[in-house]
Amino acid sequence: MREAISREGVLRIADQELQCYVLEDETRVLARAGFVRAIGRTGKVKGGRRFDDEFQTPVFLTAENLRPFWPDGLTENSAPIPFSYGGQEMIGYRAELLPDVCDVFADAERAGVLRRNQEHIAAACRLLARGLTRVGIIGLVDEATGFQRERAANALAEILEAFIAKEIRPWVRTFPDEFYGHLFRLRGLEFPRDTVKRPQYFGHLTNDIIYRRLAPRVLEELQAAVPKTPSGRRRHALFQRLTDDVGHPRLREHLSAVITVMKLSGDYNDFIKKLDLTHPRFGDNYELPFDENRPGL
Repeated sequence: MREAISREGVLRIADQELQCYVLEDETRVLARAGFVRAIGRTGKVKGGRRFDDEFQTPVFLTAENLRPFWPDGLTENSAPIPFSYGGQEMIGYRAELLPDVCDVFADAERAGVLRRNQEHIAAACRLLARGLTRVGIIGLVDEATGFQRERAANALAEILEAFIAKEIRPWVRTFPDEFYGHLFRLRGLEFPRDTVKRPQYFGHLTNDIIYRRLAPRVLEELQAAVPKTPSGRRRHALFQRLTDDVGHPRLREHLSAVITVMKLSGDYNDFIKKLDLTHPRFGDNYELPFDENRPGL
């Protein structure tokens, strides 16, 4: 049985609390009881059951209608993890399993195959998914446990290397007109149809809306990789420095989520308020409200 190192904390998402730990091999785990509550499961967790082959996948994922939507590696990554902390035996799940579960229920819901008794789980997962990303969940656990102060010095460098390419990519249209159309609307401006020029301050808005929320320190590294010319403009768009395998896919995913929030917003202040809840800037406070009755969420 693995030991939790002297790091544990509480990850708070409004009225939901998930105990989280960092194990001796640096695996981040969420306590099983809080995990199942957060996704809307009710009833007592069967803590005394042995972890045989039948129980390697959590019961909330074993329904046949969900299996087609399992991501690669789910069987291995979803196994319960027995560990001890302070002399007490405990059970947890890998922190990365939480966004995987949200994805499974979201895909099943889009495909129209959810059963009635799964709809409340899908609803809880929708809210959780707006505040969690695969990079973000590790940061959340590290922040809650204080482990970020003990991480290997190159941990952030590895994240940045995955996002930022060493070579300038050819320019490819990345930001759709829909993004700018909503940005003009939210700022109370008329969208120009006869020019592609944007107000200069839109660049600062884009940095805040997109790059500061993409991954830790990505904006600063991109700005350093694409310095300004003497005229004050950059020779290349920042997104041309993003990697093909990680940076650009994450940018497209984030853009899609941002546009969805834009559609649900009445003005710019409303939009930023919603965006801060669903996709906070890295380094901001990650305590998120969890209110199903809140308008627009």
